[in-house]
Amino acid sequence: MSSPIFLFLSQQFLSNFTLLKSQMQLHIKELTTKQEMLAQFHVMQYLYTNFSLEKYDAYLSDMIPHNYKQIAVFENEVCVGLSGLWSGTKLWSGKYLEIDNFIVHPEHRMKGIGKMMTDYIDIIGKETGCTMIVLDAFTGNFTAHRFYFNQGYVPKGFHFLKILNENGLS
Repeated sequence: MSSPIFLFLSQQFLSNFTLLKSQMQLHIKELTTKQEMLAQFHVMQYLYTNFSLEKYDAYLSDMIPHNYKQIAVFENEVCVGLSGLWSGTKLWSGKYLEIDNFIVHPEHRMKGIGKMMTDYIDIIGKETGCTMIVLDAFTGNFTAHRFYFNQGYVPKGFHFLKILNENGLS
């Protein structure tokens, strides 16, 4: 089992990521337990509309032991943004951080929540000695492509896949 790579950021860093917009306070929280992640299941359903809580629970049981964490943005006590994070090492890149399932609640887009999350992820990557941050975006999701380009991400190659069991997909 890999050792955890995520560091608890100091209160100073957390306060740097607090925004006041329209009299609403946004703050980021790292979710490290399955219970914390399950509590935000409703946000995951914006990306995977047919996803069941049971399947999410089972997947998290497999993922968490392999360095899977989440960050969440809360507006007051309501989760309005969520992203999974993985770390790994590859021969060509060294240590990297991977964004997985980056979601901003549809009613809260254009408030800077996505940028807040990518800025926070940048700090995690730098503090943990990563050479890069990687992510996948669905080929037809042009809004996401534009957002990631604006955050400094560029396409490096293609992510090929061969589906072996379509019933297992979310």
